[in-house]
Amino acid sequence: MNILDVEYEKYKLNNGLQVILHKEPALPIVSVNLWYHVGSANEKRGKTGLAHLFEHMMFQGSQNVPKEMHFRYIQEAGGILNGSTNFDRTNYYEKVPSNFLELALWLEADRMGYFLPTLTQEKLNNQKDVVKNERLERYDNQPYGLAWEILLEHLFPKIHPYSWPTIGSVNDIKSYTLEDVSDFFSTYYTPPNASLVIAGDFDTIKTKEMIEQYFGSIVQATSIVRPVVNPFRISQENIIERRENVQLDRIYFAWNSETAFGDDDAALDIMSDILSGSKGSRLYKKLVHELELTQDITVFQYSGKLAGHLMIVATAKPGVELDKIKKEIFKELSKLKKNGVTKKELIKTKNGIRSGFIYSLQNIDSLADQLNFYNFYLNEPNSFSKDLQRYSDVTNENVKAAADKYLTAPFVELRITPNK
Repeated sequence: MNILDVEYEKYKLNNGLQVILHKEPALPIVSVNLWYHVGSANEKRGKTGLAHLFEHMMFQGSQNVPKEMHFRYIQEAGGILNGSTNFDRTNYYEKVPSNFLELALWLEADRMGYFLPTLTQEKLNNQKDVVKNERLERYDNQPYGLAWEILLEHLFPKIHPYSWPTIGSVNDIKSYTLEDVSDFFSTYYTPPNASLVIAGDFDTIKTKEMIEQYFGSIVQATSIVRPVVNPFRISQENIIERRENVQLDRIYFAWNSETAFGDDDAALDIMSDILSGSKGSRLYKKLVHELELTQDITVFQYSGKLAGHLMIVATAKPGVELDKIKKEIFKELSKLKKNGVTKKELIKTKNGIRSGFIYSLQNIDSLADQLNFYNFYLNEPNSFSKDLQRYSDVTNENVKAAADKYLTAPFVELRITPNK
């Protein structure tokens, strides 16, 4: 028996909504995980942040659900709920006792089909203020909070939909109109642009009947125009220096990298883990422990549907010059490009990745979300084994080749130092 082989049933309603069912009767709970295939990449410069705004607006009530009652109904049922937004998709989820599955389905269907009749200027203004405050707290007033936004702006051309942060710009947030919000909802919050995963303990026949009852009559919108971009790599290095109200110097390096499930994606993930995934990893061991140059150091690889980026972030210890940190980082990168990684490093990282896959199956929420993830990116919900296999297949030569291809390319360097 392959523990990574997840049984499921997938079908489509007449209005285009994709439904994925996975039975897991071990506990009397069920996860409802709804992906709308829209994220900040579907926005345009000048109207950024709309996808994230909807993560808030969708809890402001719909035709049969009063404002804020979506939260209250689920919480009173003993459940949990939330939402999230990234470049490619927006996700809403509930986990409830199995006997409250119908409640969760009704709530999700009501806001999918009947959100617009209750949309008001007052609700929009309220959530614009909430998002503006969120941006202030998480970005503008946060130490180093604008770093990622600055890096994206310099890593992609202005027309690229990954060149702005999901939360959007302050001016764009202020400018949203009811027409903007209504048009965005009508275009993207429609059954053919969504996939619904039900995972846990439920009766299949009754669940299908409820899904048809609540979602089947929702009218689908017109066809959606998807963003199309050509592969992009910056052509020259770019160094940005900023002074902020911070205590310690910090340096960032960012490269254009691979799309999700692209040929080099797995090798880059493994390389990132070997460089900084643990206290015994190469960069952490060298710069934090041995040389005592940095407080911390992180390497991470993000792969989306349209593009990817690889970043290194290091916070200097007091009195340590950023040039010295940069020199030592690139020494380690040169060793990696020249000699690759050891068999021991590969085995350790692959074992960690495999453990992560297995642990993810133990949590019904993460399992439901992963089914939606694979459905969205690969059109096959049960891709756990396929996904793990691509990591298992990575060799030293693959890592060396990926390092040489991406880490030799031009990069964006950002230095943030304290105000003097």
